[in-house]
Amino acid sequence: MQHDPLWMHLFLGVHITAGTGAFILAPLALLTAKGGKAHRRWGKIYFYCMSVVAVTAMVMAIYRPILFLALVAIFSFYSAFVAYRLLGQKAAFKGEKVATGLDWFAAVFDFIASAALAGLGAFKPEMVQNLGIPAMVFGGIGMWIGGNAIWRFTHPPKEKMFWWYGHLQGMIGSYIAAWTAFCVVTIGPRLHGAWWIWLVPTAIGVPAMIATTAYYKRKFAPKVMLSPAS
Repeated sequence: MQHDPLWMHLFLGVHITAGTGAFILAPLALLTAKGGKAHRRWGKIYFYCMSVVAVTAMVMAIYRPILFLALVAIFSFYSAFVAYRLLGQKAAFKGEKVATGLDWFAAVFDFIASAALAGLGAFKPEMVQNLGIPAMVFGGIGMWIGGNAIWRFTHPPKEKMFWWYGHLQGMIGSYIAAWTAFCVVTIGPRLHGAWWIWLVPTAIGVPAMIATTAYYKRKFAPKVMLSPAS
């Protein structure tokens, strides 16, 4: 039996440490006042933790090799990346070109990787560890995130608070990805062949994300002023 090299064990240790930090910091960022100093601090550290998680996961998945995990790591990281970048792209509402070459590259790369993930899940599931349905679901979500970003780069957003909704969805989406990995690693081995465990966090998190977005859209909606009765 071939044992993993030392660097793989080191990568795994860093991966677990960063993942634990992300689990702790995400609720802190979500529960603190939005836009406040604490929220920005915890949110920024959370983004850095998720960056480390994604990079280490991708390297280890390529080494194994586990193509499914490598492709999932790409769209998981991009979800946090686009959420972070949106904070500096508020001027897009005014029609200003705020997307840089890095933004374009990341969006296109995410879209291509996610399309590959969905395609392999549909037509070559054996190449993605026979996780065809999760591959199609995650690939579809990744394509939507990347495609939505590309559309925003070329079409001025119609909602002034577009960046708020995108930031919220991206950060929650990356947290869903973190929970997915946690469930698969801790619960998955006890449920042999239970592919559906990959989709449980998504099934719970996406409706919560939609409800939270709807709440803030109502909150930010222009107030209708009623004229006084004559």
